[in-house]
Amino acid sequence: MKNRLHNMPTLVILLLISSQGFAQVPSLGTAADFVLFSGVGAVTNSGITHLTGNVGTNSGSSTGFGNVNGVMHDNDGASAQCDADLLIAYNQLNNVIPTFFPAALLGNGQILNAGVFAISGAATLNLDLTLNAQGDPGAVFIFQIQGALSTGAGSKIILMNGAQACNVFWKVEGMVSMASGTTMKGTIIANNGAINMNAGDTLEGRALTTTGAVTVDGIMAFTPLGCGSPVLTGPDAPALATTACYALFSSDGPVTNAGTTHVTGDVGTNVGLTTGFDPLLVSGTIHLIPDVSTAQCAADLLDVYSYLSTLPYDIELLYPAQFGNNLELTPHTYLLNGAVVFTDTLYLNAQGNTDAVFVIKIYGALSTATYSKVSLINGTQSENVYWLVNGATEINDYSVFKGTIVGNNGAVDLKTGVSLDGRAYTTTGGLLTSAIDAVAPVIPANCISVSVPFMDSSNGNNAVSIYPNPFVKSFTIRIDDVSEVSDVQLLLYNVLGELVMNEILTTQSTEFETTGLPRGIYFYQITGNNKTIQSGRLISQQ
Repeated sequence: MKNRLHNMPTLVILLLISSQGFAQVPSLGTAADFVLFSGVGAVTNSGITHLTGNVGTNSGSSTGFGNVNGVMHDNDGASAQCDADLLIAYNQLNNVIPTFFPAALLGNGQILNAGVFAISGAATLNLDLTLNAQGDPGAVFIFQIQGALSTGAGSKIILMNGAQACNVFWKVEGMVSMASGTTMKGTIIANNGAINMNAGDTLEGRALTTTGAVTVDGIMAFTPLGCGSPVLTGPDAPALATTACYALFSSDGPVTNAGTTHVTGDVGTNVGLTTGFDPLLVSGTIHLIPDVSTAQCAADLLDVYSYLSTLPYDIELLYPAQFGNNLELTPHTYLLNGAVVFTDTLYLNAQGNTDAVFVIKIYGALSTATYSKVSLINGTQSENVYWLVNGATEINDYSVFKGTIVGNNGAVDLKTGVSLDGRAYTTTGGLLTSAIDAVAPVIPANCISVSVPFMDSSNGNNAVSIYPNPFVKSFTIRIDDVSEVSDVQLLLYNVLGELVMNEILTTQSTEFETTGLPRGIYFYQITGNNKTIQSGRLISQQ
């Protein structure tokens, strides 16, 4: 009994230490989904502001915002619920027992360990304030400020040793005013006070007020990760099937190249001709005319389009003509309900999930400025990015584009110097390239060529002569170089890619009867010594 009593003071001390280092995180409820919110007051933006998270007010209006990576909620059910949840979180922060009482001036190189910090009046942040979790990612920092909070220009919250913005909270009784260039971390809950953020400010957290206007001007703000926040995966990716074998494809329209274009993947069309591509610069099959492969690809492309078209969207980007401009998107299905003008850079942030999928649905044409760029960050993979474009697509000169473009009823024009890390398809319309680089990512191993690469017989360097061409009832193959007459084989394909003739050539000159071949175009391939000697086109006129 004496031992138990003797140890009681130690136990009390340990409990006090524990309460200081492990304050409880308030329950934000649906308020966790909002990056900017006012229970009563207008929410207003000026300048180019980039936000990830919902934005809204439960009594007022949200105005001046461009594309927001979240949902706008003004005076609706979601805003009402957020308002109720915000009051609960405010009361929890207000009632927690403080453990430290710092001076009103925070920062200037100050380092704080986890705890609850109470300031009896207004507070100011100047220069750097470092929050040190001491290796504990669950460490909580709560600031109870009984007056206004202001920051100096360029002031900064620094997180170290595992500290997370999702575990940092600022309860402010009054106005919050951040000077230009402030880097803020944590969730700000102002009570009966406005929140002002200025140009160049960055917030990893939330800016929420029970009553008061929220005004921002050219800032970047995003809801924090961690602390049980959901891992974004985006929608399920479409099953590409045989379309995955193609880098460039049109179901109905010519596929044409001008200039020096490099392609990894097949190139072709199911209605029309494929022209202008150099076989030496294409790592894949050039389907010069429709064949079995292009027919299957067209069918599979229709399935891909149907899936993407019916996929419900999570977020509508409200200003299609302002797309890009350093906007950052996370794994979701997005809708742009109009023609899209893409300027500058778009960032796609997988938030560390390499399997995360992005789908961007555009109901209108897509055009980019020159030197526009899709930038993949934090694990985003190009094979997980899909663009559904209901209209024409024009990727302008020297743009860097990532992902699979699925155009519907519109031409695709990839202009000079474009770099495409992905694929470009259209259900109906021509596909034009001009001195581009296109690489289809993750090409399946089972892609089988059914089309014969075409070699123009007029180049004067042929090892084999075939005549007459066009032919009526027969044609003759003459091997000009006798040394090539070793295991020589003729393979003849129809326009569907079906093998219609397979013959061994044993002499320097061989005549073939063709009474069984219908009128039309055929492709031949002559092999020998385990290599292709020559390939080309034959025309039957019988």
